[in-house]
Amino acid sequence: MKKILTASFLFCFLNSFSQKNYPDYFYVRTNDSLPFLDYGLGEDRLGGAKMTFLDSNIVLRVVDSISDKYEVQLSKLHSAYIQKGKVHLISPIQYDQHLTNSWNVYGDSLYDYVTIKLDEKLPYRSMMEIHPSRIVLDIFGAVSNTNWITQLSTAKEIKNAWYEQPEDDVMRVIIELKHQQHWGYHIFYSSDNKLTVRVKCQPAKLDLSHIKIAIDAGHGGDNIGASGITSSIKEKDYTLLIAKEVTRQLINKKAKVVMTRVKDTTLSMFERIQFLDQQGPDLLVSIHLNSSSKDSISGVSTYYRYIGFRPLSQSILKSMLQTGLSEFGNVGNFNFSLNGPTDYPNCLVEVAFLSNKKDERKIRDPKFRQLAATKIIAGIEAFLKSGASQ
Repeated sequence: MKKILTASFLFCFLNSFSQKNYPDYFYVRTNDSLPFLDYGLGEDRLGGAKMTFLDSNIVLRVVDSISDKYEVQLSKLHSAYIQKGKVHLISPIQYDQHLTNSWNVYGDSLYDYVTIKLDEKLPYRSMMEIHPSRIVLDIFGAVSNTNWITQLSTAKEIKNAWYEQPEDDVMRVIIELKHQQHWGYHIFYSSDNKLTVRVKCQPAKLDLSHIKIAIDAGHGGDNIGASGITSSIKEKDYTLLIAKEVTRQLINKKAKVVMTRVKDTTLSMFERIQFLDQQGPDLLVSIHLNSSSKDSISGVSTYYRYIGFRPLSQSILKSMLQTGLSEFGNVGNFNFSLNGPTDYPNCLVEVAFLSNKKDERKIRDPKFRQLAATKIIAGIEAFLKSGASQ
């Protein structure tokens, strides 16, 4: 019995020693190829449900490896998953508790800014709220030591900024906006670990002649998309035709327009998002054609991911219903890549179903495509008008 107890004690001691010197976690930093966190391991055809996109060089603690993803511990009560190709291994660091420092809130001609000094590039997630319109940012691993929030009168869109500490290791930043419409924001770290939330100000004039609009023709090149049920027409060709018609009509209305593609080009979602980031549009409309295994399903639908961008998708859907198409619906929390950026209001429009004979005939009709373009633009104008009246 004595030998058994001695062996048991020795096993426990060695196991404790091993855990102490070789912890069952390690650290990584995010790469610069649009890293993002998933809530879980669930998948659909568009990937898993995304928690948030992250900046590069964010420190994450890896606690498990499952297939092509790492499980990362964000705080005591929160974990997420990230693709292994989006991070690289780093040396162990001190990652127990990080204190925040003073804040600054200020603005320039296009943006307002909230800057928060930290001692490390910590992970975060952001949310949009409406009524009142707010941006809410959770910084994982941060404990508040902020006793100064300096707000300058140069800030035009930010009404108030403050924080809460809902958990011991999660600091919540609340940014209240002056306007009901969300016009986008971007979160990034500077080289000195200063976390910045750059908030887009509502344009001074809400009419097409003062707005920069991005139009995305879905698919293209090697990615043909859906095909017509009777004619075998390709989605990539007809999204481009509609996108060009929307662009033509917008230019006639003096709007500034950029297109993600103007010909049959193969473009990844990463390339499209990079291009849009360089162009800095005020809003984006991505044009697609739908398909279903049931040829009885028809109609138009619009899609958004963030609740703050829903009004644009609602306005376009309401306008598109005037074409005589049936309503397939307004879909939120949609996991489409171009609905992912928070930088500008964005909307995916599924104009009609290529798998439905009646819808397919409409899509092939140049007069219908012209009408659809007119109604998409009318939806954008209604969105702008509603913002001007608030």
